[in-house]
Amino acid sequence: MVAQLHEYTKKQRGCPALPAALFDHGGEPRGSYRGPRGFAFTLAFTPATLPVPSAMLPAPPSQVRQSYHPDCEAAINSHFNLEFHASSVCLAAAVYLYRYDVALKHFSWFFVRRSLEHSGWARRLMRLQNQRGSRIRFQDIGRPVSIEWKSGLKAMKCTLFLEKFVNRSLRHLHQLAIDKSDPHLHRFLATHYSSQQVAFISELEGHVTTLSMMGAPDVDLAGSLFDKLTLGDSDKKN
Repeated sequence: MVAQLHEYTKKQRGCPALPAALFDHGGEPRGSYRGPRGFAFTLAFTPATLPVPSAMLPAPPSQVRQSYHPDCEAAINSHFNLEFHASSVCLAAAVYLYRYDVALKHFSWFFVRRSLEHSGWARRLMRLQNQRGSRIRFQDIGRPVSIEWKSGLKAMKCTLFLEKFVNRSLRHLHQLAIDKSDPHLHRFLATHYSSQQVAFISELEGHVTTLSMMGAPDVDLAGSLFDKLTLGDSDKKN
């Protein structure tokens, strides 16, 4: 799997790799995702495949958990760690785009807001775990890969790839809540997540299409105009 992650990073030409802790750890994969340029990877959500440090003693069973299937508990733990990873990637993009030699201020704020949204969703999921009497497990997501994003378009393309992966994880959670007859979890996800994630992906795809039609990243002026006119106007409205 480590070799696959390196291959993914190389093929994406600068997109940060997803952390190995979020991938299949030897069990049977529950699904696969085919990314750009034909790269495919698997993500497993079963409790048996969640990474647990060898030095960590097993947590005692919760005395207050009820009507909460272990598969749902494990999937929520996996997903909030993925949200934290997405937040760190968006923050890394924001910092890069704010640099004096890049100077795409509105691109930067676009990614700052998205980073805060991802970390906020992760906190909501952890709160849900506590409310359900669950055990929270943090995974080692690592720091964002140090990369040169090159342009606002490249950052948005990489983020779009990651957002679709997050959305796939959310769809899995929805289906798991249905399969395990957990109306509380299904209602929580429907209320807090689905529409917002789909709306952001649609917005991001629109930005990528517009930038590509304007000639970015080959034309530096295109990214600068998009930053000031499109994203700048959006910042004023917000």
